[in-house]
Amino acid sequence: MAQAQVQVSGVEAPVTISRTSAAESVRELSVSGLVKSFGKDKGILHGISFSVHRRESVALIGSNGAGKSTALRCALRLIEPDDGSVHLFDDEITSMQLSRLRKVRADVGFVFQKHNLVPRISALSNVLHGNLGRVGGMRGWSQLFASTALRERAMSCLDRVGLADQAMKRADQLSGGQSQRVAIARALMQEPRMIVADEPVASLDPIAGQEVMELFHQLTQEKGITLLFTSHNVEQALAYSDRVIAIRRGTIVLDAASNTLSLSDLSKHYG
Repeated sequence: MAQAQVQVSGVEAPVTISRTSAAESVRELSVSGLVKSFGKDKGILHGISFSVHRRESVALIGSNGAGKSTALRCALRLIEPDDGSVHLFDDEITSMQLSRLRKVRADVGFVFQKHNLVPRISALSNVLHGNLGRVGGMRGWSQLFASTALRERAMSCLDRVGLADQAMKRADQLSGGQSQRVAIARALMQEPRMIVADEPVASLDPIAGQEVMELFHQLTQEKGITLLFTSHNVEQALAYSDRVIAIRRGTIVLDAASNTLSLSDLSKHYG
């Protein structure tokens, strides 16, 4: 990763980053003037703007209610923003028809705090679901009907997250950490350009959470996958990101290279 030249300050304004790498200057996600409210006098986002560059790992941090999860979801139109524009890869998606949007988002793997696995089917079948955007019907739903090539690819994804030996186990028989790794394998099944993770380790114990963040880090390094994740854990935000964006009361108050920041720099943006 290219080193960003920044100066951290305590002012309520984001820090500007300058980049030198041509590859990393390519924007995978660009958000401009994003606004979102939930009902009268319940403004959540107040015109925020940020970008995520190719092969970057970016952490969105902030206290509960700061707007970080809303920002992430609005940026992918999982929640519809009230105003602003969003470019994902090479497309402006703000007013894009849903059928076209689904095709564009097929290059994004989603991992959430709730693992969203189908509990009564196998880990392997759950991983196959990551390919539903490209292969529909029963072939993309169950290992029993999937082609040999698809099953082998799903097994490879499980092997990558260290769970090939759990492929036939039902999802509701897995531990929390194992379930989240299956969710990551499902995202890998999409062969994504970018992974978006909303509080991916918040429901896990510290050891399992550390293992999951290590896995994300390895994937970004080995496969060049762009990563955008939200976190309450400032230590993990610093350790596993290239940049940290802090949101407070619906406004971005810090955008800086992780290697220029300390825990105290991030802690002051909570509350």
